[in-house]
Amino acid sequence: MKWFAFTAALLFSASVISNSLTSPAQQTITHLPEFTHSGAESWINSPPLKKQDLTGKVVLIDVWTFDCWNCYRSFPWLNELEKKYQNNGFQIIGIHTPEFKHEKLRSNIEHKAREFKLHHPIMIDNDFSYWRALNNHYWPTYYLVNQQGEIVYSHIGETHSGDQKARVLEQKIQELLAIPTGYNETSEKVSQIKYPLNTYRL
Repeated sequence: MKWFAFTAALLFSASVISNSLTSPAQQTITHLPEFTHSGAESWINSPPLKKQDLTGKVVLIDVWTFDCWNCYRSFPWLNELEKKYQNNGFQIIGIHTPEFKHEKLRSNIEHKAREFKLHHPIMIDNDFSYWRALNNHYWPTYYLVNQQGEIVYSHIGETHSGDQKARVLEQKIQELLAIPTGYNETSEKVSQIKYPLNTYRL
């Protein structure tokens, strides 16, 4: 009987952990928070942005830090996604929230952005203010935001092109951009379609 109770408790715990790592995540945050850093020194690849600058765009927020191997192993997928949809009202915003002291240095972040070929805007969140605004808990976490600034989907953890998390997220991007589901042609062909304006590592 004790063994049964222990096994049931273990399975329940596993289920809770599993559910916490699947989408949609962070349900308590329903809208994209205003960016918490407005100085030029806190932004890379872009002047400082405000939430209103993204109105009408589908936005993917990537919370990362450069010593997180799950984060940088996801960049090929992220760059591919950006290249495919960037001409159709899709924008990636990186939020670099450090774990270690050397990850706070702008020069180090700039170096890693070049190394990983990251061309989208990156906000340096050294004080964890945006991390807290998102109620975030993991590196990396991805938040998909619709044209009205609502967080409609999120997932946690390393992601690669073609895996389940990547397929689900891309389908949702296509739905928001009014791209036919399953459209997998090159970014050049996609851009020809006209659309309405509208503290753990894993």
